[in-house]
Amino acid sequence: MNTVTFFERFRPHHQELRKRLLRVFLMITVSTALAYFFIDHLAFFCTQPLFLAAPNLEKLVYTKLTDAFISYIKLALLTGIIISFPYLLYQGWMFIAPGLLKKERIIVRRIIFWSTGLFTGGVLFAFFIVLPNVLSFFMSYAGENLVPMPKLGLYLTFVGRMVLAFAISFEIPFLMVMATSVGLVGHDYFTTQRKYFYIAIVVLSFLLTAGEVTATVLLSFPLFILYEAGIFAGRIFTKSQHLS
Repeated sequence: MNTVTFFERFRPHHQELRKRLLRVFLMITVSTALAYFFIDHLAFFCTQPLFLAAPNLEKLVYTKLTDAFISYIKLALLTGIIISFPYLLYQGWMFIAPGLLKKERIIVRRIIFWSTGLFTGGVLFAFFIVLPNVLSFFMSYAGENLVPMPKLGLYLTFVGRMVLAFAISFEIPFLMVMATSVGLVGHDYFTTQRKYFYIAIVVLSFLLTAGEVTATVLLSFPLFILYEAGIFAGRIFTKSQHLS
């Protein structure tokens, strides 16, 4: 009976969660379809940093008949996910909002705002700052006896992986504040464990960038700054909780 009662109580929440997930899926689908409609422009936009880094490079290549099609699908899907991210957070907010107090709703709105901002900042930082520097470094090896012939699919995968790595990594302050606010860790935990997290950041950056040293350095230093920002934000959030 207890099990039955639990499922009966959870059923409305299950239906609500299902509705929210369906809306998110539809949003990603529509955004991906719209992105594919402008796929030529998106591909041109994504490949411009490569051509700017290597002015002598005339074109990209693909060696399988399906490579270009699959690469464009992946690019459209990635674009659709990025576009849908704020809506995903909004649906998450709508799911938990009915069970929150007014004060908690205000906090969650701020969390969604800053989380979206950090995600967007990570995307922009990766594409406009990190990517051009990384591409210039790699393409500098080209010469008379070494001609680069980048494949379209591998290049777009490289760009997508880097953009997502930075976008997700820029959520570090948000996750730190959440961990502190819900009591998972003490308010001084991230301060006392700083050196271990710095080592973890370097290792994580190395893995996210597939061992590319330049990209690892360019990812690590912003994450150090974001880590310190997370400590600072956590202190402010903890003080505000105590005052209230």
